This record gives sequence, C-alpha cells and structure tokens, in this order.
Amino acid sequence: MTAAARLLALPVLLLPLAAAAQTPPNAAPEATLQACFAELQPAARAAGVTPETWQRHTAGLAALPDVLDKLDQQPEFRTPIWDYLAALVDDERVAQGLAMLEQHRLVLDEVAQRHGVDPATVVAVWGVESNFGQTFGKYPLVQALGTLSCQGRRQTFFRGELFAALRILQAGHVALERLVGSWAGAFGHTQFMPTTYERLAVDFDGDGRRDLIDSVPDALASTANFLTRAGWKDGLPWGFEVRLPAGFSTEGQGRRVRQPMARWRDLGLRRADGSPLPELEQPAGLMTPAGARGPAFLVLKNFDAIYSYNAAESYGLAIAHLADRLRGGGPFVTPWPTDDAGLSRAERRELQQLLAGRGHDIGTIDGLLGERSRAAIRAERQRLFGERTPDGRAGQKLLRTLRAEALLPATDSAAPASPDMPISR
Repeated sequence: MTAAARLLALPVLLLPLAAAAQTPPNAAPEATLQACFAELQPAARAAGVTPETWQRHTAGLAALPDVLDKLDQQPEFRTPIWDYLAALVDDERVAQGLAMLEQHRLVLDEVAQRHGVDPATVVAVWGVESNFGQTFGKYPLVQALGTLSCQGRRQTFFRGELFAALRILQAGHVALERLVGSWAGAFGHTQFMPTTYERLAVDFDGDGRRDLIDSVPDALASTANFLTRAGWKDGLPWGFEVRLPAGFSTEGQGRRVRQPMARWRDLGLRRADGSPLPELEQPAGLMTPAGARGPAFLVLKNFDAIYSYNAAESYGLAIAHLADRLRGGGPFVTPWPTDDAGLSRAERRELQQLLAGRGHDIGTIDGLLGERSRAAIRAERQRLFGERTPDGRAGQKLLRTLRAEALLPATDSAAPASPDMPISR
C-alpha cells in the first residue's frame, strides 16, 4: 500500500456509511457506486489523482457484483492442496515453461545478471500467474477496484490500489482498454497489483515505459526485481522436500519456526531421497501443508520471497515446485494423503469431454471448471456414488469411473463402474 493510502486509511474508512446514507435503498448499482465515488474523490485527489482523471475513468461506472463473491472464495485457501498443485504444476505447464526458458533465454540470462534471480524461478512465477501470458484476467481494473473500494471487506486496501491504477493511467503507462486483469486488481504477465507496479516495475526493454502487458522483458525483469527486493538470495535454494522420521511430531512447527540445519539433522530428518540434509548456514522451517502424512518441506528465506508475491503457502509451493521441475526435478516423493488425487489440466479437459458426452451442457471444454462443469460433476457424483450433497469436486475417482463407463456397451452404460477398476485406453 502506498504511503498516501496509509495516511488516508483512517479518514476514508467510514465513507461507505456516508455514501449509503445518501443513496436510496433501492438505488441501481451504478448509483450506489457513484455515491461512494463522490465521497472518495477528495481522498483520490490527495493521493495524486487529478479531478480530470477521476471524472474520466469513474463517471458512469457500475459495480461488478461477482468480484465480491471471489473476495471470499480465493482458491489458495479453499482448495485441497493436492487439487491446487495438480492443476498448477502439471506436465503441460512444465513443457510450456521449458519452451519459454529457451525462447527467452537471452533476456532471462540478462535479468539474472542484473537482478540475481535464476531463470527457472522467474519463469515459474510467469507460468503460475498468467500461464505464460495466456490468461491475464477479464476484469476492467478501475471498475473492479472501484467495486472493492466501496463494498465488501478490505475497502481501505483496495482504495489504495484504485488510486494507484488511476495514477498509472494518468501517467500514460498503460491504455485504459489494456488495463484489464484479475478480479482483485492484478494485471500483466506476472500479475502485479497497481501499487506494486508503481514501486517495482522495470523498463527493461528501454522504450521509456514500464509495460507489464505488452513487454515480456519488462514483466520478467520486474518479477525478478520484486523477488530481490523481497529478500531473494542468488545461489540459495528455496527449500526442499524432506523425509520425517517415524513418529515425528509436527506440533508447533511451521514455516516461520526456524532452526539450524544441524538441529534438523539431529532430529533425524533427511532429504526425501534418503540423502543427508545439505550443509547450509541459513535456518529452515518445517512446512507440512497436508499434515505429517503428506509431503514435508524445509523452507528457507528464498521461500519467504516467493510467499510475499501472494501470501499463501500453497501458492509459494506451486512456484517453488514448478521452478524445480523446470530445472529437471521430478514430482514430490511422498504422495499426498488422499485416495482421490487432483486432476491436471489435461485430465480436467478429458473430464469435461466425458461430461459433455453424457449430455451435460458445460460450455467450452477448456479445463476451467466453472459453475456449469461443477453442476454436472455434482449430478454425476450423486448418480455414480450416491452422494446426497455432492460438492462439485473433480478428482481421479470420478474421472476413472466415467472413463470406464464410456468404454461399456451402450446397453450397460447406466451401471456405475468401480472407481478403482483398472482402465485400458
């Protein structure tokens, strides 16, 4: 958050109440948002947004109700980690990442030289954030941030981002029609928030603009600059998977509970392949995102730098693991503690095809499990497994069962197959 936004946080915190008091209870969404904007304009002006910029970009805007729904449904905190990582770090993304490493090798090598972050880590952030520039988001930033500035929780935070987005437009760094991104206001190849852009974006290609949308070099260098400023140390690992000794208690442990590597060796921890822990001076914390029966990791300061990009351990682990895969590493050694693992994006597309084959209207087969896909999944889980209140989760059991059913003769297709039966393809 910018210094101006922090200074303005207290006086603007009560503004929605004033706006609501002046707005009729049955007012249209546009009128409700405009009433709030009228109250916010003095704060915006104090934060460096001119009246002309404010009027040009906020006049006539209506609220976007679905961003409020997403505010309380962030996947990093609601999705089982085996589902989250299965979709973010799959063979398809690894192959794409390797191609990006080769395609942009000269830029990435220069970025590493200037900013001290290795190419695999930078490309991993790019892959997780926007699928290498294929998914920027669909929300007009001013409209989304305007909605979040006036409704829902964390309004003070989003106002700082709204004012920053308007300053970016005001300075001419990005055209309005290009300033489109996530529901929460992140934009560009590596999804910077507007205040982060103002602090850390880099003009790497030398064209006079810090362009995270149409300049891959600017975006990659800006990401490396972010990580360096967050404490990344070149040449050190983010961490690594470990094997816990039998009966080891993880109570009281966590990413922030750091101990010397020698102490972890004394406690009996080894690397996941059975080799001894490395000789490192940095202390490490033990992270067990699925409990002691799942994969365990010793994480160092470089993990904190990744974590600062988006404060969720599952997110940080996705980037760290993808970077390892791009360096030639393999999947985690310890399996996740579930009998129904998550689906890769290719498997999600296959599931959608099977659902469509059963007559479900799921829209585009794209691997993105939206509401229509989840409604079809709920119906099939109820039909196949007798679940009374299916939750719409897609897993390996459902995919295997539908695969098997699709291979049955038409007269037998109504009979559910065992989710654990072997499938030949």
